[in-house]
Amino acid sequence: MPTLWALVALGCLRLCSGVNLQPQLASVTFATNNPTLSTVALEKPLCMFDSTVALSGPYEVYLYVLVDSASSRNASVQDATQTPLSSTAQQTERGRTGPYKASAFDLTPCSDLPSLDAVGDVSRASDILNAYLVRVGADGACLSDPNFQGLCNPPLIAATEYRFKYVLVNMSTGLVQDQTLWSDPIRTNRLTPYSAVDTWPGRRSGGMIVITSILGSLPFFLLLGLVGAIVFSLIDMGGSDAETTHDSQIMQEAVPKPLGTSESSYTSVNRGSPLDRAEVYASKLQD
Repeated sequence: MPTLWALVALGCLRLCSGVNLQPQLASVTFATNNPTLSTVALEKPLCMFDSTVALSGPYEVYLYVLVDSASSRNASVQDATQTPLSSTAQQTERGRTGPYKASAFDLTPCSDLPSLDAVGDVSRASDILNAYLVRVGADGACLSDPNFQGLCNPPLIAATEYRFKYVLVNMSTGLVQDQTLWSDPIRTNRLTPYSAVDTWPGRRSGGMIVITSILGSLPFFLLLGLVGAIVFSLIDMGGSDAETTHDSQIMQEAVPKPLGTSESSYTSVNRGSPLDRAEVYASKLQD
C-alpha cells in the first residue's frame, strides 16, 4: 500500500510540476515594501521545473507580464510551433494589448542555491536576493533610451493589476519546455494624494502643522525680544548714571571758596616765620 501511494504521488508530481503552479509575491522577509508604485518582487521558480526530473542541457526561464483583463487567464506566450513570444513592452503598450517578456535568467539547480543562513552577511545579501527574487519594473531608463539594446523591464503602471507567468525554455531547441499558470492579479500601489496623507496621529492637515509650528516658535521670539529690551534698558541706565556723576564733579569744581580761606592760605605760603625773616635781614646787612 505505501508503494502504491508513492507511485501515485510521484505521478502527480510529474504531471503537476510547473503546470499547476503560479508565480508568488516575494516574502516580506526579503521585500518589505512590495508591491510598490512601479515594481513587483516575485519569487523565482526555484526547484519548480526540476523538482522531479533532473534537466540536462541549457535552460532559461522567461518571465512574462500582462495587464489583467477578462481574457488574460487564457493568454498564450508561445506560437503554434511552441516558440516563446519575443514581444516587448513597447510593442504591447506595456502589457495592455498582450504579454511581454520582462526578464530572462538561467535556471539554477536546487543543489546550487545559496544558503539563506548567509543573508545577514552584507557582502553576500545582494547576490542571495538576486538568486531567489526577481523584480519586475526595475529598469527605469529603457523606455526613454532610443539606443537601448536588450530586454526591457520598464516600470509598471501605478494602481494597475498585473498577471505574471514563468516559462521554461530549452535553449538547445529554442522551444517551450514547461510553464506555470498565470498568477493571480497583483495590483501595484496607488499614489496617495497629499490631502489624504495622515500627517499626524490627530490627522492634522498640512496647514495646521505650519500654523502649529509658527505658534510653537512664537514664545521663543517673544522671550528673546524681552531679554533684548531688558539689556538695552540696563545700558541706558548705566549711561545716565555716568552723566549725572560727571555733572556733579563739574559743579563742585565751579563753586568759589570763601575769601578768608584763600587769603590765609596765601599768607601761609608767602609769609615765613619771624626767625627766618631776621636771618635774611642780617645776611643783607653783612653784604
